[in-house]
Amino acid sequence: MLQDRKDMPGKKNNKKVAVGYELGKSYAQISFCYLEETEPETVSAVTGTEQYNIPTVLCKRKGVGQWYYGKEAIKFAREEEGILVEDLSALAERGEDVLVEGEAFDPAALLTLFVKRSLSLLNMRVSLNQIEAFMFTMEELTPRMVDVLGKVAAGLNLKAKHICFQNHMESFYAYTLHQNKELWKNDVVIFEYDTVLKSLWFKCNARTTPQVVMIEQQEYPQMQRRVWKEEEEKKTRQMEELDQLFLSIAERALQGEIVSTVFLLGDGFKEEWAKESLKFLCRNRRAFKGNNLYSKGACYSMMERLNAGRLWKEYVYLGEDKLKSNIGMRALRRGEDSYYAILDAGTNWYEISSDFDIILESGNTVEFVITPMTGGKVENRTITLEGLPQRPRATTRLNVHIEMTAVSQATVTIEDMGFGELFSSSGKAWTQTIMV
Repeated sequence: MLQDRKDMPGKKNNKKVAVGYELGKSYAQISFCYLEETEPETVSAVTGTEQYNIPTVLCKRKGVGQWYYGKEAIKFAREEEGILVEDLSALAERGEDVLVEGEAFDPAALLTLFVKRSLSLLNMRVSLNQIEAFMFTMEELTPRMVDVLGKVAAGLNLKAKHICFQNHMESFYAYTLHQNKELWKNDVVIFEYDTVLKSLWFKCNARTTPQVVMIEQQEYPQMQRRVWKEEEEKKTRQMEELDQLFLSIAERALQGEIVSTVFLLGDGFKEEWAKESLKFLCRNRRAFKGNNLYSKGACYSMMERLNAGRLWKEYVYLGEDKLKSNIGMRALRRGEDSYYAILDAGTNWYEISSDFDIILESGNTVEFVITPMTGGKVENRTITLEGLPQRPRATTRLNVHIEMTAVSQATVTIEDMGFGELFSSSGKAWTQTIMV
């Protein structure tokens, strides 16, 4: 399910593409899709193979300002011809200068350099000018990392009209919705094994409209990545022990659950040790091994943002970065009470804001309606505009700016705009944070 046809360089065309770029701690990956097509391809780091992982490292050649990236960087470092810089995304998030041969480098600039160099692999398939939309995906998106990725995106000088960010969970959601419905008619589970085993669990609540999808994450610290013994007999025993450990974890995790599909991701599953555990996972379930799910999922998600399909409208993912409630107001339209939608649940909190004007009927309060998509109670949030001038009914125009400052809080700024030539603005403005 996760395999592509092998990358074969061919003649470029002028079709627009969407790109999904996975920026991992130890490797990056690039998938792309022509806007007229539906199935993304993943770019190989080695032409003609399915080696998709690009090590997330740079290497500065000793004594000169020459930089290498990926596998070439590792090669030069091993040959002691350069200084290796690892953990590029972690360095960029910390924000501290990186010292290389006594010279300080901005970590965000180093990360930008890596991404720019890695895109040369994509440039062998399509021109970078063809990129219409670009989606970064990472394991976790902190507010600081969102800011860093914004700087990286600006430094790439792409002509893309849309550049967005999302975490692995959202990429998993997008990937799943683009598979045959038989594969996700019940729950879907990812077991990801790199340094330590973790699981992501796709669950859908069919009793809501739209249907709400939640993804739960769990780590299993008892299953750390193994360093295999050199002796064949000891290595075989190690593999059998790891197989039994994973089997016991999988049996406990799936006990009493109805799961349609299991994905095994990560380099830890490359060696053929998961024999008994794989037999168990394949009982009445489909199981797939691969490692390009997140970059493909980012590509699918970007395509949906450009042109949402039916399923994208019927389902909504409420992940940790998602607004969990609809935010709106009750308003009078053409003499009838109605609901005015401001911010929609299911959107990344760091991507949304709204500006609009309202006419205040009377009084000095503005009320927002908070409607949880998780089935909670509808609540109101009231902002009192202290010192607002008293005017005749419906002669006060207010400008409202609302933006999410965290996943569960919004900052609202309301400015008195007066009312045309009848009443000038008082110049007053009110700012308040509300919980949503």
